Amino acid sequence: MLQILKEILDTQSSFTDSSAKNGFDIKFKNADGGTAFFLKSNGDDAKLLSADKTEIAKFKVTENNIKIVLRKLDEKVQVRNNWDNISVVTKLTDAQTRLDFIDGLQRIPGIVQFIEVTEVEFSTLDEIYQKTFELIGHTIAGKTFCVRAKRIGQHDFTSTDLERYVGGGLNQHVEGARVKLSRPEVTIRLEVKDDKAYIVTQTHLGMAGFPLPTQEDVLSLMSGGFDSGVASYQMIRKGARTHFLFFNLGGAAHEIGVKQASYFLWKKYSSTHKVKFITVDFEPVVAEILENVENSQMGVVLKRMMMRAGSAVAEKLNIQALVTGESIGQVSSQTLANLSVIDRVTETLILRPLIQHDKQEIINIARQIGTAEMAETMPEYCGVISKKPTVKAKIDVIKGEEEKFDFDVLDTVIDNARVMDVRDIDVEAKQELKEAESVADLPPGSVVVDIRSPEEEDAAPLEIEGIEVIHLPFFRLATKFGDLPKDKDYYLYCDRGVMSQLQALILHEQGFTTVKVYRP
Repeated sequence: MLQILKEILDTQSSFTDSSAKNGFDIKFKNADGGTAFFLKSNGDDAKLLSADKTEIAKFKVTENNIKIVLRKLDEKVQVRNNWDNISVVTKLTDAQTRLDFIDGLQRIPGIVQFIEVTEVEFSTLDEIYQKTFELIGHTIAGKTFCVRAKRIGQHDFTSTDLERYVGGGLNQHVEGARVKLSRPEVTIRLEVKDDKAYIVTQTHLGMAGFPLPTQEDVLSLMSGGFDSGVASYQMIRKGARTHFLFFNLGGAAHEIGVKQASYFLWKKYSSTHKVKFITVDFEPVVAEILENVENSQMGVVLKRMMMRAGSAVAEKLNIQALVTGESIGQVSSQTLANLSVIDRVTETLILRPLIQHDKQEIINIARQIGTAEMAETMPEYCGVISKKPTVKAKIDVIKGEEEKFDFDVLDTVIDNARVMDVRDIDVEAKQELKEAESVADLPPGSVVVDIRSPEEEDAAPLEIEGIEVIHLPFFRLATKFGDLPKDKDYYLYCDRGVMSQLQALILHEQGFTTVKVYRP
């Protein structure tokens, strides 16, 4: 028989009664410890502890989300809302189904934790003890423990009798186990109802947060890195239907990578609801900034352009807020002064769930949720931010630089934004990221193309003995690379090798197959 799953109301109380068989019995509570729901299988005497209309709505939403997730595992699973309880029953009894159901419940926003419970029939106290010893005895070896029991129905013993009998037997027959009523290492929880006993065997943590979509829709600016992935997850966890907005700065390879990350987050944590993936080709905007904006102000201007575009897209899709992965002081553009200037560009609410997180904390969360591996290999855009970017941007200075910008370029890329259902990118999301060949040693006759910005090239000119070096900024490659002789091999160079990877892939897409990357 499959075990029953129930969520703990709080760590101090024992679990409440259940009589479901071969199913899952769950109890939910708000993440803030407020209003609680008691969901159990026996609808006759189940009781809704407290609820208002809002909480009842959340309750119904969670029920529907459970149906969507678990029916992918068992199309015949029964999920019933009995007004004041939810019962989940499956006739599949194999061990893998149990594991799959647990995994599914752990990925539904709004479930704080649930416990695994085994139901047994009994006629004597000793039968309860024997089953408890079988299931839990190995977990208390060498540890302190106590037994907490709750009894419902007519019996010839009390709850205290049950605790003493089971606890005494375990104390005698489990090596190294010792009873400790105050702050034990292990608390064994039992509940008896009529002729059935329920033994907690394992506690599982859920996502917590709130059910989807009990909060308004948000639009997350996705780069595919650690920060944007974790920020998106945090909003999903809070019950906000999270759509994805990608500013393409590096061609098809970068877009495929971001689609991979976005699809993964949606599939794993929010597949109960449809979301959109929007791509905006931002290369023309970057080129305009590099041509006209003063070097130290480029980073802040770029962020303001992204917020303008994001706000326009959000308005078209009737989305209430933007989400970014920014964290105070993490990079030059994320000082309080710069963030203040960036925020003033739009009236749309900008949410920053990671604002006080350290980088290592963000990476740790990424590893927990499964996005770290993708983030580690994700192509990144380098070269827009100047060598000495401002950390104390002034709104008047920024506005003065933006007067040099042709806003028709921004309007055009917004109008050409591509909107798709995230479910439609499954094939693309499964594509592996391509990578251009990189070399450290250059063969004779090769040509190195230094694609750094003019300021970077002037600060540290690239000179290689016996090798021709030409300077062609990356934002001019699209229009000027085709003018170079076709009979030579070209090796793109930038300081960190990331921009050169991206530009090499873009050139490959255009038919220039002799382009590689120089990584000394």
